[in-house]
Amino acid sequence: MLPPAHKELLFHLGLKYQRLRWCISMNAAFIMKMLETFEPPFDMSQYANVGGHDHPSNMHGHSHVDYCTHSSGRGDCSTVSISRSNSQLDGQHDNPKEDAKTHESSRQTENKKDEEEHMAGCSQPVGSNLGTSQGVDVSFNSDTDVSTAAYCQDKDVSSSSAFDHVTPRHCEGSLFKLNVPPIDVDMVRCIVRNIVRDWAEEGQKERDECYKLILEELNHLFPNRSNQRPPSCLVPGAGLGRLALEISSLGFASQGNEFSYYMLICSSFILNHTKEANEWTIYPWIHSNCNSLSDNDQLRAVSFPDIHPSSAGITEGFSMRTGDFVEVYSEESQESAWDAVVTCFFLDTAHNIVEYIEIISKVLKDGGVWINLGPLLYDFSDMTPDDDMSIELSLEDVKKVAYHYGFVMEVEKMIETTFSANMRAMMQNQYRAAFWTMRKNASRAKAEKRC
Repeated sequence: MLPPAHKELLFHLGLKYQRLRWCISMNAAFIMKMLETFEPPFDMSQYANVGGHDHPSNMHGHSHVDYCTHSSGRGDCSTVSISRSNSQLDGQHDNPKEDAKTHESSRQTENKKDEEEHMAGCSQPVGSNLGTSQGVDVSFNSDTDVSTAAYCQDKDVSSSSAFDHVTPRHCEGSLFKLNVPPIDVDMVRCIVRNIVRDWAEEGQKERDECYKLILEELNHLFPNRSNQRPPSCLVPGAGLGRLALEISSLGFASQGNEFSYYMLICSSFILNHTKEANEWTIYPWIHSNCNSLSDNDQLRAVSFPDIHPSSAGITEGFSMRTGDFVEVYSEESQESAWDAVVTCFFLDTAHNIVEYIEIISKVLKDGGVWINLGPLLYDFSDMTPDDDMSIELSLEDVKKVAYHYGFVMEVEKMIETTFSANMRAMMQNQYRAAFWTMRKNASRAKAEKRC
């Protein structure tokens, strides 16, 4: 549609689009390699040549994924088969000007939390719960030449060369001409960007702003940790598992809890199938066409994981548990079971934040601590009463609810941070997140109930 003179001026865009297609093929190759590691492998054929937006039964019906627990000092373990029954697909979308992210819970909803970047809690209902183990080192071939040969029909596009050597011809990637519903595409983009936050060197700044503060607080609160009886720490909304792993490496019996099927697939792959640091490469920013300083910034590669998870000095008992936080931790067996609960960009994923706080109080031992960091954007705030419930409390009211359930404030401050931001982009969404440490006082909770 451009005038000829403008086309001539922008002749280099044709090459950029070829580079984009190559990056897409490499991301797709990684995703397919990841799915092939599970037993049985995911059947992508159900997406092919299907009209409409039907979802494959193995993603939303009864399915199995192998998940293992890291044990300190060893790199192998028995494999546990996770059986999940998924009954519905629900999601949220971010700013339409940028790559959409989805957050699934009980209904489809728009997630404002990242308008462009925030992907926390991108989730899919997974039905049953399971404490899992991890620590298996399984070979994963990340040879880019092989991957490109498999997924790019045009042999003139060289995967081993730099972008400068990519010829302006089409890398068709016909294997990926699948009828994937847009909501699933959004979820995958969400996961790809979240990989950067949790598992790439490029995400270190955000991890220092959020995770480091939490880890320092835990270290201060539990100075005399025992290897024989390490303190227990629950991490709801664990995402891709980096924070839960760092807490384990600090000397805690850490358990991450995650609701998103997509997060669980990717975290299982990274935790269980990594052989070495920086084993895989993705191109996470290729779908963000705005606010780029240069084409090379948009098309840059990111290697991950920045550490080898099985070599991170984890503490015996590190696990990931699947399922909805409310359902899993309302069980009687969870009452007074944890020394600490850590919530990072999690509280405002609730339909009813009061219920979250009540359960956090219930699962903590008397004297246990709750460390929180995050905003109050409330993922379901745009829902109508006919769609689903959403309660949006101010920070002042959230603290009042916490006091009602027996919490006493010990540390409180505001933290400037971003979430899954492209650090080279011309725009990042900045959060003024609330950070606190509260301690459960059982006698105060009983007094509040009497009142």
